[in-house]
Amino acid sequence: MGKGKDIRGRELPDAELEVLACLWQKAEATAREVREAMGKYRPMTHGAMATLLKRLEAKGLVAKRKGDVGKAFIYRPTRAPEPMYRKIMRDLRQRVFGGSGVAMVASLFETSAPTDEELSALEGLLDDLRSKRPPRGNRKDKP
Repeated sequence: MGKGKDIRGRELPDAELEVLACLWQKAEATAREVREAMGKYRPMTHGAMATLLKRLEAKGLVAKRKGDVGKAFIYRPTRAPEPMYRKIMRDLRQRVFGGSGVAMVASLFETSAPTDEELSALEGLLDDLRSKRPPRGNRKDKP
């Protein structure tokens, strides 16, 4: 998946990053719900999941509260995912694709073709990017 950084700038191990990503998708969940959601690609025991959640909590990336029923805690991320997403993608683009965003996106869609809805969203994104770009005569990257 690639490494992210915690709030102190240290690398997060893949397992912690995957737990955090699961919580970003769910907004909040119990340890059991996270473990079940991740079971297909990273099966683990309840104890291992509890350890990962405690580590994330100690790093300030996850907070917990007592659930309404039983002894289970409900965990939620304390930070928005976008800064970490950008860091991971920037690192991946440099390390794997030699800085080429086009090669990175092409590789992504070679592994899984975009749906019609995704193509429409991508066209809108490209239109937005074009409208924000400075005119050709004022660009810093001109030859």
